[in-house]
Amino acid sequence: MNMSRIMFAGFGGQGLLFSGKVAATAGLIDGREVTWLPSYGPEMRGGTANCSVCLSDRPIGSPLVTKPDILVAMNTPSYAKFINAVTKDGLVITDSSMVRREIHRNDVSLFEVDATQISNDEHLEGISNMILLGKLVKESGIISQETIEEAVRHCVPARKAHLLESNLKAIRIGIAL
Repeated sequence: MNMSRIMFAGFGGQGLLFSGKVAATAGLIDGREVTWLPSYGPEMRGGTANCSVCLSDRPIGSPLVTKPDILVAMNTPSYAKFINAVTKDGLVITDSSMVRREIHRNDVSLFEVDATQISNDEHLEGISNMILLGKLVKESGIISQETIEEAVRHCVPARKAHLLESNLKAIRIGIAL
């Protein structure tokens, strides 16, 4: 692996920054060079949010991801904003519960996951982001299941320890899809 550039994008409150933090932590666990750059509008919840993550075997020149290899889009505005920036042969994962694909590309691998509906059906409300992260793990191969689960254990703070098993379950669901 040289470098993977990942963009997590959606509304504030969907857990995108947390997904990015978990992915970045997994990179650190694997001994990679890592950047994590969150960006969100002033509204926070309900406003725009995205998070750039770079995982590399070599030093990273810039944390900015302008041409992602992987896009995880959790709403239509974010999909529309970033889909044309994804590199040729890139990977796109969307929450089909929330994204209407108005722009189509034939040169990327697209996985539409009904993550919001699945999270509701599994009584995992509010953590559809982790289902999508699990799908990223499965389809990209850049992070192992063992490493992503270790990263989740590291990133869930003690005050939210009651959410650890739900997050792990969501990751496993995404990997199984």
